[in-house]
Amino acid sequence: MDLVTTVDQLESLYGEVAPPSRSKETDHLTAEYRAIIELSPFFTLASSGPGGLDCSPRGDRPGFVAVRDDRTLMIPDRRGNNRIDTLRNILDDPRVALLFFVPGVDETLRVNGASSIRVDPDLLAEFSVDGKAPRSVIRVDVAAVYFQCSRALLRSHLWSADAQVERASVPSCGQMLSAADGSVDGAAYDEALPDRLRSTFY
Repeated sequence: MDLVTTVDQLESLYGEVAPPSRSKETDHLTAEYRAIIELSPFFTLASSGPGGLDCSPRGDRPGFVAVRDDRTLMIPDRRGNNRIDTLRNILDDPRVALLFFVPGVDETLRVNGASSIRVDPDLLAEFSVDGKAPRSVIRVDVAAVYFQCSRALLRSHLWSADAQVERASVPSCGQMLSAADGSVDGAAYDEALPDRLRSTFY
């Protein structure tokens, strides 16, 4: 057998689930889980819709995800590329999955729940930065929360200074864009990018 096609095969291959792997999951934010979210400056947001899957990076100063109570998160949708893939998906399928990171900490936090898009002016104003409000705020009603153990980050050496990669060794945004769309002047795109980012940060 070289292809797994049933749950029975899968469970036979991997064996029993360790009890803590089940008991760590809650249907609400404990004080400990809340602390991780409040310290996190970055998370990924996964969604699904008629156009396919999406996993979007989200980042800002720690605490930018507001914990309203032990079952509710509020996330400002900061300025981006206006593809709004995540928001399109939410309109079709509200289910989302979040993975929170805290720099220097090898455990991560997973949150699953149902989302909605809010545009109340007072709510938007609450999340303003430098006088600029987000276009919308994503509300997540928490359904499941649990921490992910450190193995993946330890294996990757993600936070190790020795693992950091020189930016020049990775294709630039302009190079990647030019390769995808030959009509784009990649060098000109790269030259204009720093000013564009500064002027559209929020």
